[in-house]
Amino acid sequence: MDGNGRWARQQNRLRFWGHKRGVERVRSSVEACIDMGVEALTLFAFSTENWKRPQEEVSFLMDLFMSSLKREVKRLHKNGIRLRIIGDRSRFPEKLQSAIAESEELTKNNRTLSLNIAANYGGRWDITEATRQLCVEVAAGRVDPEQITQEMVQQKITLSDLPEPELFIRTGGEKRVSNFLLWQMAYCEFYFSDLFWPEFDRSALEDAVSSFGGRQRRFGRTSEQLGGGIK
Repeated sequence: MDGNGRWARQQNRLRFWGHKRGVERVRSSVEACIDMGVEALTLFAFSTENWKRPQEEVSFLMDLFMSSLKREVKRLHKNGIRLRIIGDRSRFPEKLQSAIAESEELTKNNRTLSLNIAANYGGRWDITEATRQLCVEVAAGRVDPEQITQEMVQQKITLSDLPEPELFIRTGGEKRVSNFLLWQMAYCEFYFSDLFWPEFDRSALEDAVSSFGGRQRRFGRTSEQLGGGIK
């Protein structure tokens, strides 16, 4: 969800205002995903690298995260949405950690949509954590290092209970993944938009999904094997 600050500057407003408008866009995107039958939506809200931003902006984002949780969780629950926050929570204020835990507990049995918010998340952190967990099991004698498989690593990776992501969307004109779901996106389709996140409305989302629908996903096979004519 890139471009909140740059979009705000274009409107001659403060970056903070752009972040607030970005939260509003989250709500409309969740509604659109439900209408389209999307099973899981993962939004990159705050990366492990974002702590490098000015302290004033980081503090604002933490406060915005807290207020958004309190304001939206009942709405999410009412609409059958399961909320999960992925990432290293240990750096968050205790009140925010508690609010996250309460929100997840309230919505844990919902099945309409799995909404995952990546906060203080990084793909390298995710893989490192999975590796660390496997090392603990090896040290305890429960796992033979010669028998470690990709499937075993996958079980330790965040969101391992969900299907792998199929479509990655980045707004704001940048064309990189920025340490997001590195393991999970091995076979993901990519879609980059020049629109800033606050501009990325339902129509733009539908265009992204339509683009995805027109692609042939071969997973190493040929088009002929899939019944197509393109090699």
